[in-house]
Amino acid sequence: MALPVVLFDVNGTLSDLDPLSQHFEEIGAPPQLAALWFASVLRDGFALAAVGQNPAFREVAEGALRAVLAGQILNRDLDDAVAHIMSALQGLAVHPDVGEGIRALASAGFGVAVLTNGATATAEALLERAGVRDQVLAVLSVEDAPRWKPAPESYAYALGALHREAGDVVLVAVHPWDIDGAARAGLRTAWLNRDGSPYPPAMTAPDSEVPSITDLPRALGG
Repeated sequence: MALPVVLFDVNGTLSDLDPLSQHFEEIGAPPQLAALWFASVLRDGFALAAVGQNPAFREVAEGALRAVLAGQILNRDLDDAVAHIMSALQGLAVHPDVGEGIRALASAGFGVAVLTNGATATAEALLERAGVRDQVLAVLSVEDAPRWKPAPESYAYALGALHREAGDVVLVAVHPWDIDGAARAGLRTAWLNRDGSPYPPAMTAPDSEVPSITDLPRALGG
């Protein structure tokens, strides 16, 4: 039996969002605003997707950032602060397990692809900086799909681009909402639980759970 394609989420799953808190400090804002901002981006993107829209990630991110920074006493004007944070978002590094994990999957015979709610160019650059772009078959973004993940059309778009049936693709993400959406679309799922968090019981349970990407080949039978 052919091995499945391993389809990674990008933001938070491959990219490490934790350093964003430092960049908020650099503009004079409380570091905890970084997590609030990213949660606001997802909230607004999901809300627009729910009513049938497919907004550009950058547009949603900048709008949410301006709202989060409103009323904060910053060490620069708002436009410069927004530019600083957005530039930091574009230059994030990957988590330590990403390079080794993706190479291990490719060596074991798995196809590797990514599907992001962000821009294709941002995901491409992230993989290039990590030195694993050549290990990835396809870099896919919902900017080419009808709606953001976790809408079913986003996963259907990825399946079409990969020329695979749903049961032949494993969605890997740190986000339970992504696991739930992919499972409802018929994909296999693997929850990447780096910090040992409990899985939300309201969400569809993953087919497998791993603490690191390097554990995926064994978990998926490679």
